[in-house]
Amino acid sequence: MTDESTAEAGRDFIRDIVAADLASGKHKSIVTRFPPEPNGYLHLGHAKSICLNFGIADDFGGRCHLRFDDTNPTKEEQEYIDAIQRDVRWLGFNWGTHLYYTSDYFEQLYAWAQHLIRAGKAYVDDQTQEEIRQARGTLTEPGRHSPFRDRPVDENLDLFARMRAGEFPNGARVLRAKIDMASGNINLRDPVLYRILHAHHPRTGNTWNIYPSYDFAHGQSDSIEHITHSVCTLEFEDHRPLYDWFLDNLPVPSRPHQYEFARLNVTYTLLSKRVLTELVRGGHVAGWDDPRMPTLAGLQRRGVPAEALREFIKRIGVAKANSTVDVGMFDFAVREALNRNAPRRMAVLRPLKVVIENYPEGQSEELEAVNHPDDPSQGTRWMRFGREIYIEQEDFMENPPKKFFRLSPGKEVRLRYAYFITCRDVVKNSAGEVLELRCTYDPATKGGNAPDGRKVKATMHWVNAADAVPAEIRLYGHLFDTEQPDAANFVSQLNPQSLQTLSGCMVEPALAREDDGGSVQFERQGYFCRDKDSSPGSLVFNRTVGLRDTWAKVAATGS
Repeated sequence: MTDESTAEAGRDFIRDIVAADLASGKHKSIVTRFPPEPNGYLHLGHAKSICLNFGIADDFGGRCHLRFDDTNPTKEEQEYIDAIQRDVRWLGFNWGTHLYYTSDYFEQLYAWAQHLIRAGKAYVDDQTQEEIRQARGTLTEPGRHSPFRDRPVDENLDLFARMRAGEFPNGARVLRAKIDMASGNINLRDPVLYRILHAHHPRTGNTWNIYPSYDFAHGQSDSIEHITHSVCTLEFEDHRPLYDWFLDNLPVPSRPHQYEFARLNVTYTLLSKRVLTELVRGGHVAGWDDPRMPTLAGLQRRGVPAEALREFIKRIGVAKANSTVDVGMFDFAVREALNRNAPRRMAVLRPLKVVIENYPEGQSEELEAVNHPDDPSQGTRWMRFGREIYIEQEDFMENPPKKFFRLSPGKEVRLRYAYFITCRDVVKNSAGEVLELRCTYDPATKGGNAPDGRKVKATMHWVNAADAVPAEIRLYGHLFDTEQPDAANFVSQLNPQSLQTLSGCMVEPALAREDDGGSVQFERQGYFCRDKDSSPGSLVFNRTVGLRDTWAKVAATGS
C-alpha cells in the first residue's frame, strides 16, 4: 500500500489507529466485521457502521466479515437474514466467503463458559430476573452478592449441563460471571452469560435450550475470527472492560480490541430498532420497506441511490462525540447524486387543461427533448405536441402577485422544448373553479426562442393531452413532524402529511415504456422512481427528493 493511499485512509481517528497498527507491525493485515442481529431490517445507522467496517477493510487491503449475531431466537427470522445480505450488497460491499453466524460458535462458547465455572469465575444463579436487577445496585450504590454466588464448582457444572439439557423452564436459572458487585461499572457486576430459552432457532432448530448473552458471545466470536479492530457504536464503550475481561480470562485464539465511534442521529428521524419494529407491527407504515422508513429497504424503494448514501456517510465523518445531523444534508447528497445521472422527463401532478385555440385541430408534431442537459451521452427523445396539453394547476394564477412569472391572463410563457403561449381566457364551473385555459401560441417561437428577441420570465413543463399516460404519484415527507422526535412518545409525533397520494397525474409516454426501475427527474418537480406496486396499466411513482423551488421560497417569505 502506498503512503498516499494510507494518508487517504487516515481520514478519521479509527483509520488513524489502523494505519498506526500496521506501521508498528502490531498487525500484518486488518480484519473487521459487521455483526447485525437479524431481528429487523438495517437502517441508516447501520449504513454508517457498514461503510466504516467494510471501508476500513477496503482502504487497507484487509477483509470485513458479515457475522449474524443470532443469539435470540424469539426475535430472529430468516427474512431478516436475507434482507440484511441484500442491503449490504446494495450498499456496494461484499464479504466474499466470510459469512458467519454466532450460532457457528455455540459449542465453543459453551465450553468456554464451563472453563469460567471451573476457574471459579462463573456460577449458576437461581434468582429471578427482577431479584437480580434489584441486587445489582445503582451508579452510587454497590450491588449485593447473590446467595448462590459461592456454589461449589461441581454443582455449577451440573446445573449448567442440566440447563443445556432443557430440564428447567425459562427464567428458572441463569449463568453469571463472578467479577465485582462493587464495581463502578455496572456491566462488571456479575453479568449474565447464559439464559434459559426454549425457542426454535432459525439455524440450530431445537438443539439448544440456553443462549449466550451478546456481551459474552461478541468478543469471543471476534477472537475466533481473528478480528483485529472490533468497531462499534459509543453506547458499548462502558461494555469494553467486560469485553476485555472475557478475553483475559479465556483461552481465546486471538486478542481483538474494541473501538467506539458516535452513532448516527438524524433530525426528523428515529433509528431505534424497537421503534421501527413497532411502526411496522402497529400499521403506522406499510412495512419495513415503506419509503418513509429510514431502513435501507425503504430508502431503496424511495429511489435513494447507494452512492448518495455512501457519500452522505463520508461527509458526516467518524467522531467520538454523539451529535445530530440535519436531514437536509442527507437530502442534498441524494439530490446531488441524482442530478448527475437521472434522465429528465415531463410529468404533471395536478393537471390543468390548456386548449391552444390557434393551433390547428387534428394536427400534432414531434419535438426533440434532451434526456439530460449536462450529459449528451444520454441522447434525446421525441415528445408529441398538439392543440390540447396539460400544465400544473399551480403554474396558473388568475390574479397573481407581483413576482409570479408563470401563466396568468394576458401573460406569455415558454413551454419547454415547444412554443411561447399566452393565456386569453379562463373557463370556470358554476362554483368559480378553473376548469381549463384558452391560450394562443406563436408558431415562430418553436424550440423556445422568439425571432424578435422578446423574453419571457418563465419556462413551464407540460404533457400532450392526446397521449399522456395517467399515473399515481406518491409524495413522501418526514415520518415525524418534530425535529427531535421522542422514542417514548413517537406515535403522537407522526406526521399526518408524511404521505400524499396523487391520482389522475399525467406523465409523458416515455415513462410508460421505461420499466428498469431507475430514477428520473420530473422536470421542475423533483426526483422520482417507479414503485414496485406499479404495473404496465397502472403506473405508480415515488418521490425521492424534491427540487428547490424559487417561487415557493418567495411565497413563504412574502418578499
